[in-house]
Amino acid sequence: MHAESVEVRGVGLIQSLCIAALLMVVVLPVSFVVLQAIFPHLPEGSLRAPFSAIARTFGEQHLAQLLGNTVVLGLSVSLASLLLALPLAVLRGTRRLPGAKYWDLLFLIPFMIPPYIGAFSWVLSLQDNGYARQLFGWSAEGLLFSFPGIVLVMSLHLFPLVYFALSRSLMLIGKRFADAGKVCGASAFSSFLRITLPLSLPGMLASLLLVFALTVEEYGTPATLGKRSGFLVLVTSIEEKFAEWPIDLPGAALLSLALVALVLLAFWLQHYIVTRRSFITVAGKQRDEAAPELGRMRWPALGLFASVTLLATGIPIGATLACAFSRTLSGGLAWDNFGLRHFIAVFENRNGALDALFNSLWLAAATAIIAGILGALTAYVSARTRLRGRSLLDAFSALPNALPGMVVAVGMILAWNRSWWPVPIYNTPVVLLLAYICLMLPYPVRYVGAGLRQISQSLDAAARVCGATSGRVLWRILLPLIAPNLFISMLLVFAVASRELVASVMLAPTGMPTVATFVFNQFAQGSPGVGMALSVIAIFSSTAILVTVRQLFKHDEL
Repeated sequence: MHAESVEVRGVGLIQSLCIAALLMVVVLPVSFVVLQAIFPHLPEGSLRAPFSAIARTFGEQHLAQLLGNTVVLGLSVSLASLLLALPLAVLRGTRRLPGAKYWDLLFLIPFMIPPYIGAFSWVLSLQDNGYARQLFGWSAEGLLFSFPGIVLVMSLHLFPLVYFALSRSLMLIGKRFADAGKVCGASAFSSFLRITLPLSLPGMLASLLLVFALTVEEYGTPATLGKRSGFLVLVTSIEEKFAEWPIDLPGAALLSLALVALVLLAFWLQHYIVTRRSFITVAGKQRDEAAPELGRMRWPALGLFASVTLLATGIPIGATLACAFSRTLSGGLAWDNFGLRHFIAVFENRNGALDALFNSLWLAAATAIIAGILGALTAYVSARTRLRGRSLLDAFSALPNALPGMVVAVGMILAWNRSWWPVPIYNTPVVLLLAYICLMLPYPVRYVGAGLRQISQSLDAAARVCGATSGRVLWRILLPLIAPNLFISMLLVFAVASRELVASVMLAPTGMPTVATFVFNQFAQGSPGVGMALSVIAIFSSTAILVTVRQLFKHDEL
């Protein structure tokens, strides 16, 4: 009995540490956003005039326009992404596409390019005297700096989410349901439209939800293209309330809550639509079904894939490389203008370029380690114990899913920019690290939790029969089994954290640039060459690190 009580206390200690960490990293900043929205004089240490900022903020004439712009942008990018992805996914999921794996790889490349760098690449390509004019004699600056231009750029970055989700759903469904419809007299088009496509609806809606959420919380592209055209959204307006004098903390907090409400509403709508109908497409062992050939559609299909690849991958990569290797932007695309000048400037640490790369790498590595450990322990308590409070712990760990990066940054500012903290962390790298951990925490919790739920609890019971404690079961049995899930989640955290823009712009201490802030500032100052060179180094170095570690991981056979 004594040993059991000690073991329970040990697991309870892990749970208490996880709850304390989540309270500091997640709950505290969100609570301060809510408190600041209710009590506008909170920075003065006063709770007077509660709710007085609500009428002022939501009474602003441009607020309705901000909300409308945000919603319309999210819906438009979702629709455009669906229109781009649907024909590609149908061809990939229902036909034998030549070089299918290579097309998938090419569609993954845009995810290695941060969206703000992609936006900069489109500016370099389509602006007056840009690369399009130099090569073809035309430009599209008017289109680029407009609402359709913003939708186009963001859709080309996000459509692969819909493509992969929908194509995989169609592969899983197969052609047996459509064949059954044909037996009953339906045409091929009717079978697809009335049978196959509705069966893929859950995956499609889930991916469209993610596109909508990523669109309404994206800062880089609207800030790059929207401000110049006067198209403002909630995210850019929140940043302006911190950047412009007088600083409006209550207004920023209220707009942050409005942004969270918008994301939560999207989640609820998706859940409502999907749960109204349930489709079972896999029952028992599946037959291997050979997808039919494209036939006469072969070359049109390949032309479509090539065209979308050119727009989504070729132009951003090409413009980034061209700018990075050009000695001067005004020199244009000429052989005598190409050189390594900007790369030399990076390695000579001009303007702090190398410092920015180092800062991003160590912040991303620290985030991956801390978020991985915290996420693994949180998933363990939630999935493998029966302790009271584990559902609360699970809710805390899932909360960042509904928190846009701008809201997390606002919460960190409001929570840690206080004089009463014994150890001040605001305007230090610690507060930026906390923001990264908050944003990235759902990845290890989700991946490790999924791995733990696939492991039978009979292993735990057998180990305890042999005298093992919960700690030994976790260390010697569960950890080796979930190591692939944990490792993959940490790699994902590293890749995403190394390019994080919003938290870096809002929270990076003075004199501590990151890759995102450096590139953003270089482009804003009209000298994008060094910034693009740093982008190339950061993209390829992070990719090389991921590939190298992955190979080492496979070699160890963990």
